[in-house]
Amino acid sequence: MRSSSRGPAPGHASMRPMPATLLIRHGESESNAGLPTYGPGAAPLTALGRAQAATIAESFTAPPSLLVVSPFLRARETAAPTRARFPSVPCEEWPVQEFTYLGALHGPGTSIEQRRPHAAAYWARADPSLVLGGDGESFTALIARARAFLDRLSTLPDDATVAVFTHRIFLLAVTWTLDTGTTTPDSPAMRAFHHYAESTPTPNACIRPLALPTANRTHP
Repeated sequence: MRSSSRGPAPGHASMRPMPATLLIRHGESESNAGLPTYGPGAAPLTALGRAQAATIAESFTAPPSLLVVSPFLRARETAAPTRARFPSVPCEEWPVQEFTYLGALHGPGTSIEQRRPHAAAYWARADPSLVLGGDGESFTALIARARAFLDRLSTLPDDATVAVFTHRIFLLAVTWTLDTGTTTPDSPAMRAFHHYAESTPTPNACIRPLALPTANRTHP
């Protein structure tokens, strides 16, 4: 069901052709494994995560045109084997980092289990403009960042292939906003996204091709 929020304006990225794009979630991080972390971007990969990163690199049957990587450590470590396999492929850092909605609660020494009740309260409140301080980001800002990512993709050549090393919630924000057309989320839209995120399997090291909604495709 399409959200009641305002849809894309004519000429937006979702209405234009985009290059073939793979959205790749990082491998298992220490945070995913339940260990304490020291800031939203600092968690490194586990041994399993490093093995998953190597498998991702081996899965490419041809070099992509461009590698895009999040500034967060776990995404950069996931991209490293692919970069090593294709050293001549350009690699650019884009703002495709994870949604950091708990602000200061992502601080030193907290685990995912310690943050879980705060995360539940955040999503239950469903306030798209809420910022919890520190490095916190509002849900509205997340969707704006996802739309900006789609806009930037749409400026690349149609025949390019792009591999994007990113994170679970950002990946889902991109696919959800592209599918629903949501640009300015209200509270019901935020609740709809949370349901979508909770019900859509997105395991570590998953690779998801980005596809335009059928209605927006350019047909020959």
